[in-house]
Amino acid sequence: MSKTILVVEDEKAIADILVFNLQREGYETLEANNGTDGLKLALQKSPDLILLDVMLPQMDGFEVCKKVRSSSQVPILMLTAREEESDKILGLELGADDYITKPFSMRELMARVKANIRRSVISPEEEVKTEETSDGLQIRASNGSIYKHGKQLDLSVREFELLTFLAATPGQVYSREELMEKVWGYEYYGDLRAVDVAIRRLREKIEDQAAQPRYIITKRGLGYYFSDTEKLESI
Repeated sequence: MSKTILVVEDEKAIADILVFNLQREGYETLEANNGTDGLKLALQKSPDLILLDVMLPQMDGFEVCKKVRSSSQVPILMLTAREEESDKILGLELGADDYITKPFSMRELMARVKANIRRSVISPEEEVKTEETSDGLQIRASNGSIYKHGKQLDLSVREFELLTFLAATPGQVYSREELMEKVWGYEYYGDLRAVDVAIRRLREKIEDQAAQPRYIITKRGLGYYFSDTEKLESI
């Protein structure tokens, strides 16, 4: 079954190129040329991925991203012509999975689309595997559910992938470059802050105190690792 991608882009020339290339790759597409219509389609049609421009009429991409994230964990790839660092970080903080700066190569964009689509698919036929730490963090890998003290957490696909990847090898330190390749699913393209923002957002959801993490630990100068609470003292 083909996947559906929502393209929210007000520049018709860019939108047409995106739609043409996506359809050539076998995707179905939905289109909106302003933020209001884009949000409507995102909530009503439940696409498998959203390509979301930042500079949009009626409602900008940041606001659309924020509103979509309040009720959906669909992968969001933001398209931006802005070079300001704060704009890029803001998109990630609001829940975007990644961003790509215009002008971009279609090859790079398609690689990111494919990686995010692939990562967002969790087969219901997979055997349910449950792991639980000593402090009540439960990971159900087959259906993408995370529980803390019996309560289900609302994680994005990216956050779920990041947590399960780190938790699979407790104590193993991974650099940001390695996490970008293994979790994001594509090679390093030049900006690793997406990893730092995803780690921060994940900590805010799974840790009792994000500023004093017990699960996702920073190894200064090297990267991040997962630590089961009962092993913290020995690592």
